Amino acid sequence: MTRLTQHQNYSQVIQEINCQFGAQKVVVYLDYNASAPIRPEVADSINLAINRCGNPSSIHEAGRIARQEVEKARAAVASLVSGNSRSVTFTSGATEANNQILVGTAEKNQSIDVIITSSIEHPSLLIPATTASIPCRLVPVGNEGTIDLNVLADLLAQHEGRALVSIMWANNETGVIQPIEEAAELAHRFGALFHSDAAQAVGKIPVDMARTGVDALSISAHKLGGATGVGAVVVRPGIDLKPLIRGGGQENRLRAGTENVPGIVGFGTAAALAKSDIVESSSISSLRNRMEAAISSIGGGDITVHGKRSPRLPNTSCISTRLIRSETQVIALDLAGCAVSSGAACSSGKVERSHVLTSMGLPESKVKTAIRISLGWGTTQEDVDQLVGAWSKMYRRVVHSSAA
Repeated sequence: MTRLTQHQNYSQVIQEINCQFGAQKVVVYLDYNASAPIRPEVADSINLAINRCGNPSSIHEAGRIARQEVEKARAAVASLVSGNSRSVTFTSGATEANNQILVGTAEKNQSIDVIITSSIEHPSLLIPATTASIPCRLVPVGNEGTIDLNVLADLLAQHEGRALVSIMWANNETGVIQPIEEAAELAHRFGALFHSDAAQAVGKIPVDMARTGVDALSISAHKLGGATGVGAVVVRPGIDLKPLIRGGGQENRLRAGTENVPGIVGFGTAAALAKSDIVESSSISSLRNRMEAAISSIGGGDITVHGKRSPRLPNTSCISTRLIRSETQVIALDLAGCAVSSGAACSSGKVERSHVLTSMGLPESKVKTAIRISLGWGTTQEDVDQLVGAWSKMYRRVVHSSAA
């Protein structure tokens, strides 16, 4: 099996794997918001953990070593978000973390009688919020993708002291960063708890629980170069977190089941690497901006970059092309060796209408032609150049065909 070394980027490794199976297509991977490639240091730490034997709940030496590794990772994850390591609960991912906050805490806390969230949340939060046993109220967003703080304040005033507010830190489709500090301050002014799904933000921009006053965060390892299947809830000390999975006494009795030690160890490594990489985010944003400028110069008035006037994640572009449907672009670029995504995809892999872009008030013509391009730790200028070249050929072919 081809291994990713520190001196290779992800695209090179995928090309080697394709050649082993008889495929010659070069793959430029630009779908980091769906899942970032696992970092080589993370893979190494996971391999070491897999080859050790020991249950972290056991009291013999092998168990104690496993426990030490889990606690080391817990401290690294807490440090990444300026949280308290004693308040980190490892989960199977951000989806479980979101459900634990909404179902395990909101529905089981009798003082909470409403969930207030935004209309652009990830389905892993929006679906449990809108199907919970208590009412859910949605905060709208403007056409640049940020929440309406005035509506949030009005909703909080109607449910003073009885609300759980959940606003995502940064949107997975547009990359738009929400006014988290202001939203948390509003929530606390009206006696509400404040949670944020920070899966897309962590590792890309500074996320500071202490400074912003956030009560709880959801995080996913594979969004920042860790393995799939592991995430965390991080809460402020004093917050009463209710277990969603019951059985054993693991994770301070907040999440039953033997811990996924290799995944957690990798998560800790990814968190430590991400913390050191945040200062280099300007190089990613520079690549992203040059890519957007190149595509806009080719497509002219046919191109819309969504959320461009709002603060955005440095790696994310959501672009609509007037003439070409989302799925057509994704397939054409895939055939050209470039992996991007449509604005939203369901678990079956079928393209769905983006509720995010619809919530922003965009016309159907822009909603159905949007693609998301997301860069990351392994992205190079050559990757971006190949994507722009492939997109240009596709666009000119469609324009020529339309004019004929």
